[in-house]
Amino acid sequence: MVLYLKSRNVSGAFSASQLSTDVPGIVKGVINDIRARGDEAVRFYSEKFDKWSPPSFRLSSAEIQKIIATVPKATYNDIITVQNNVRTFALAQRKSLTDFEMEIRPGVHLGQKNIPIGSVGAYVPGGRYPMLASAHMTIVTAKAAGVPKVIACTPTIRGEIPASTIASMYLAGADEIYLLGGVQAIAAMSIGTSTIEKVDFIAGPGNAFVAETKRQLFGEIGIDLPAGPTEVLIVADGKACPTTVATDLLSQAEHGPDTPAILITTSKEVGEQSIKELERLSKILPTAELASVSWNTFGEVIVVGWLDEAYKLADTFASEHVQILTENPREALEKMSNYGALFLGEKTCVSYGDKVIGTNHVLPTKKAARFTGGLWVGKFLKTVTYQEVRSHQESGELGRLCGRAARAEKFEGHARSGDLRAYKYLKDRFHWLSSGRPDTSPKI
Repeated sequence: MVLYLKSRNVSGAFSASQLSTDVPGIVKGVINDIRARGDEAVRFYSEKFDKWSPPSFRLSSAEIQKIIATVPKATYNDIITVQNNVRTFALAQRKSLTDFEMEIRPGVHLGQKNIPIGSVGAYVPGGRYPMLASAHMTIVTAKAAGVPKVIACTPTIRGEIPASTIASMYLAGADEIYLLGGVQAIAAMSIGTSTIEKVDFIAGPGNAFVAETKRQLFGEIGIDLPAGPTEVLIVADGKACPTTVATDLLSQAEHGPDTPAILITTSKEVGEQSIKELERLSKILPTAELASVSWNTFGEVIVVGWLDEAYKLADTFASEHVQILTENPREALEKMSNYGALFLGEKTCVSYGDKVIGTNHVLPTKKAARFTGGLWVGKFLKTVTYQEVRSHQESGELGRLCGRAARAEKFEGHARSGDLRAYKYLKDRFHWLSSGRPDTSPKI
């Protein structure tokens, strides 16, 4: 049984001007201009898009300390507490990734190493609000992985320097901090200019233009995830509190006007009461201008017959955030597999993951949770392999095997690399090694 108490209503969700904006085209033009003109183009677009054009986009140590001095002591202390949570979890993840070497056959050694990426660009958005947590999630995690150099960029917010964000970037361990945002920040870090060093990898969320810039530059640099609008889905049984459901859905809907907010419940009463609470709370929420648009346009309430059906349906959404408000929330760990992050029980909310608890909030959207997890310490590591054959006998045997395997695929060059070892260590004879003269042997 599936009953829709509220379905999406995307008709008219966006204005004609929004729908007609050529985001890929605009981004491509900015990237090409920065390739051609470097810092001059970066400054041009920063002035054009953010009305920001200081003598230097990079903050000096003195400027950073001056900005941090304006941050309230309570906020400063909270930043340290949250970053300790993120760092503790990231270091535990790093510890779980061990290097190893094994002897697969006598004298044949295979190994694996986890090497940190050389340099990372961390983008901390700030279009509507200061996004302190994004600094924690990107910079702290990269440093926990052992990345030697992290360059961090964040925009001004309506012309103001976001002091608490700068403090977060500094305390997280950023090696360089730039007051620079949008396409121009991502492109400058990815391409490199005379004043901004090219990085190997870009991490961090952003708006549609930032996401598109990362998409277009992927390949030149690595990226964490292709980002879309924030998503939240709640699975609830008949004992769930409608006020909790409504509050937690709206908490995510305030990210923007295009956030899918979905409730799947086994109780029609919980569904109906949650809708009433959502309507009531959305009228008094200070960020209702965004949250109510997301709820009215992309909100869904679905009633199903039993919890197994709820978990199965939730997996088809593959939502970024999945909150479990049931009597036995840990059941979802066994029943579900497609999600960015799970939040188990009423005492745990998605906002904890977004802001303070220590797991990473950069998570897959647009059903990417079907094939990937979110940002974690492993994203900043290159897992590489190495091999060494120490035994003459084994090198020769592998040469024989390689010769047969390669010729089955018509790769004669590969086969001859194997032949050479079989000749050298097992004294096998090969026509190609004697240039057609079986009575001659090469000096190897």
